[in-house]
Amino acid sequence: GYKLKKEEFMKKKITFKDILFLQFVVVVFTISSIVAKFASGQEVMTFGFFLFYGLEVAVLGIYAILWQQVIKKFDLSIAYANKAMGILWSMIWAVLLFHNEITLQNIAGVILVVAGTIILNHDLKEEKA
Repeated sequence: GYKLKKEEFMKKKITFKDILFLQFVVVVFTISSIVAKFASGQEVMTFGFFLFYGLEVAVLGIYAILWQQVIKKFDLSIAYANKAMGILWSMIWAVLLFHNEITLQNIAGVILVVAGTIILNHDLKEEKA
């Protein structure tokens, strides 16, 4: 049989710009939740209802296209681990757009997620270097 070399499984060299793009894609994904929340506040079968649900589908379509670009560059396990940063963005949106209050437990949880993502990305950069 044909043996594949380790290098054939590895993706291209990851840069800080790539990590920023990955985080941008996560932000796009969280925007779909924002639009869904606005859609849920609309009366069924009204213009606003169709507008927000249509916008949600459009945002998810854009996200799907961007996600394909992400998984061309990153190992799937790394890309999915970075999606956890959506928790941070969702909390920011909840405070800014919906005036929700955050608790110390929310903050502690987000700090753990962010720290884990930073460690993962740092290890990734060292591994690929």
